[in-house]
Amino acid sequence: MEAPRDDGKAAARRPAALTAELSDADLVARCRAGDEAAWRELVERFSRYVYAIATQAFRLSPHDAEDVFQDVFARVYERLGSLREDDAVRPWIAQLTRRLCIDRLRAGAREEPSEEELAALPAEDVLAELEQAFDVHDALAELSENCREILDRFFARDESYRTIGETLGLPAGTIASRISRCLDRLRATFEGRNQPAAPSGGQVT
Repeated sequence: MEAPRDDGKAAARRPAALTAELSDADLVARCRAGDEAAWRELVERFSRYVYAIATQAFRLSPHDAEDVFQDVFARVYERLGSLREDDAVRPWIAQLTRRLCIDRLRAGAREEPSEEELAALPAEDVLAELEQAFDVHDALAELSENCREILDRFFARDESYRTIGETLGLPAGTIASRISRCLDRLRATFEGRNQPAAPSGGQVT
């Protein structure tokens, strides 16, 4: 069976049978059982994450990022059995991606990187910020449509209470309390998703 392949933009094409309601551990368990739909969903779920690490954290070219993307998921497909804890799949994929990005940079230079090049590699806090951004995005996707829209309009579009109220047909005086409740739900969802994962125990090579 050929490993699922994608172009880093698969998140927009989720299969109806497998949704974000499945936990990472449940998804990995299905992959272990040979469920091909689960493999496609796994690629879709982590595609933006892998591509963002390659392009935003390591600043690889689109061509090199695509190569890393394909290599990452080929290795995930081949080595999922080395993952000891199913719910640690995300940090395991991140570790694979970082290692392959560094290998790609070294291959492009055709020599060991200089101290300056090593210093230019993303620090752990940069990668942590990127991971947190994806955590928030995923948590936001689990909220109701009403909460997603009101938070998007207030924080992303910088709309006023009055504009939001007029657009959504809500009294402007209730917008602040609705935003507060939605933020509480987002915080609870984020904290629930952001529990520390157990060490994967899988060797990355």
